[in-house]
Amino acid sequence: MHEILTVTLNPAFDLATSVAKIVPDAKLRCAPPEQDPGGGGLNVSRAIHQLGGTSKAFVALGGDTGSALEHLLRRTGLQIIVHEAPGETRQSLAVTDLSTNEQFRFMLPGPDWSREDILRARAAICECAQQDGFIVLSGSGPHGAAPDLYARICEDVSDSGAEVILDTSGPALAHLAAGQDNPPYLLRMDSHEAETLARRPLNNRGDSAAFAERLVKQGAARMVIVARGADGSVLADGTRKLRVNAADVTVRSRVGAGDSFVAGFVMALAQDHPIEEAFRRGSAAASAACMTEGTQLCLPQDFEALLEKTEVETL
Repeated sequence: MHEILTVTLNPAFDLATSVAKIVPDAKLRCAPPEQDPGGGGLNVSRAIHQLGGTSKAFVALGGDTGSALEHLLRRTGLQIIVHEAPGETRQSLAVTDLSTNEQFRFMLPGPDWSREDILRARAAICECAQQDGFIVLSGSGPHGAAPDLYARICEDVSDSGAEVILDTSGPALAHLAAGQDNPPYLLRMDSHEAETLARRPLNNRGDSAAFAERLVKQGAARMVIVARGADGSVLADGTRKLRVNAADVTVRSRVGAGDSFVAGFVMALAQDHPIEEAFRRGSAAASAACMTEGTQLCLPQDFEALLEKTEVETL
């Protein structure tokens, strides 16, 4: 199995709780909180671990919150590589109003990174890159990073032979979509992000696949995946366009579905499965994540059952 390295430069210590009803100007008595590691790369490593695979998680941690998050990560059994962040690791709080079942999410800011901080992190990631391995860059970059950070990391590791899997949003995604000299192996996005880049609706899977193909041709990545929710996902690599269905499941939470997709996909690639099978496994993992509450991600028994209901077709 090829080595998988996930990178999380802006992690969070996640707290989730509930109250009977959210009202202003009152002390709200909360249920005992659930504590989870937050951040795209960490979620990918957690999902890989739950599916029986292995990865190394490069994570930038700082301050007392960072120490608490490190303890939580080690307790979950993840193999972590701790990089010192320039300040206190951020926290997030999710509160569910039981009277309406609405969830309110509060995201605190992370530390400010200087140019020197970012250069040190890039160098450390490059040192961890393994020949013929996979590097997953997922989630937001640190505060203070330029939109080209992930593109720069792709350049940094290009000599190592490692393949980069990217799942990000906002300015970083827009920068990558414009085309790169060293494009990542895979760029994944959801329909909303794709429509924002395209500046038009992508009403059907054919529209999404054509847009993914356009991104490949302009050098955004060698392969592009656009997730379309219940309609599955489409993939283009410049020579073909594929579509995978999303299994029909009762959705309890969509939190972590995209990260679970990436986990199933990259884990299959690391085991030398062909692209079609990686695509199928990614979709099954995403559907499995939708079946669990909160941040539980994908459970192996759900994943195995849904593989039988997940198929890839050529568009």
